Amino acid sequence: MYLGVLGRLPLAVARALLAALRGRLGALCWSLAPLSLPLSLSGWRRVSAPSPAAPAGPRREREWDDAFPTPISVNYHFTRQCNYKCGFCFHTAKTSFVLPLEEAKRGLAMLKEAGMEKINFSGGEPFLQDRGEFVGKLVQFCKQELKLPSVSIVSNGSLIRERWFKKYGEYLDILAISCDSFDENVNVLIGRGQGKKNHVENLHKLRQWCREYAVAFKINSVINRFNVEEDMNEQIKALNPVRWKVFQCLLIEGENSGEDALREAEKFIISDQDFEQFLDRHKDISCLVPESNQKMRDSYLILDEYMRFLNCRNGRKEPSKSILDVGIEAAIKFSGFDEKMFLRRGGKYVWSKADMKLDW
Repeated sequence: MYLGVLGRLPLAVARALLAALRGRLGALCWSLAPLSLPLSLSGWRRVSAPSPAAPAGPRREREWDDAFPTPISVNYHFTRQCNYKCGFCFHTAKTSFVLPLEEAKRGLAMLKEAGMEKINFSGGEPFLQDRGEFVGKLVQFCKQELKLPSVSIVSNGSLIRERWFKKYGEYLDILAISCDSFDENVNVLIGRGQGKKNHVENLHKLRQWCREYAVAFKINSVINRFNVEEDMNEQIKALNPVRWKVFQCLLIEGENSGEDALREAEKFIISDQDFEQFLDRHKDISCLVPESNQKMRDSYLILDEYMRFLNCRNGRKEPSKSILDVGIEAAIKFSGFDEKMFLRRGGKYVWSKADMKLDW
């Protein structure tokens, strides 16, 4: 009956009604949590930690919104292993653990049920695991089974082959390639050198494959002591990414700083003023998205290889319990996620390639 009614409504009205129904259904599901009823999505079962009793109605919904942010955009670092040795890396190879594929899918289904719209797969280097097959299968699952609006990957690009695009490209919305300099000597100093392979030449090859297989192309750059004086205007304009994410080099204790760290990033650090000068030099590039240390630390929902949310508010990555063990509700409240900063930094944007008006 409801489908028949929706079919006769204008598209915008139908979408609004569906969004409202989804919100009501979500509230109902959480209200049933104390009963430990199994909720299902695409064959997966989810049993979250019981919620304390609370009064129904608008007040409870407001309390939920304040206490537990919706995981609308999640960064899943499913591996810490990498074939590069970037000196400022703040998610280093402290373990070699990778979840079994079906367990990773189970966690992703739980996140979708909790409101996730965008998943970003990162590392380490995501294409190291099973030569890209692991991340490919996750990308396909998230787009084909979970119907997520946006699926993206961040990679150094060195291990991606055209056959991967042929097999999985249709399921990927955005491919972000890390490139910190267009001077190959600087890339070697940073740790992005890999023998005789040229990082910049490979970047252009990947850009072309993204055009051919209709994947939105993005560039991530970490601005540090070795590239802060560089003028990248010409190269970025030629590559024409949908977004150029420019990060200020960040210290995270236990990752790239401190006694138990695998990297010593202090020599890469730049001042806020240095970062602002770099941004000013590139202010005419419309796709530039700047991210200072303050914005980065609090405004990302990061899942590690065990599917634990990582809280970076105190300058180190403090993990929650795994969502696979305690559910989304119990884990996310320890994430330190600043939803207002997420929105302020432009974390929500047109991120589905179906909605992008791109000249591939």
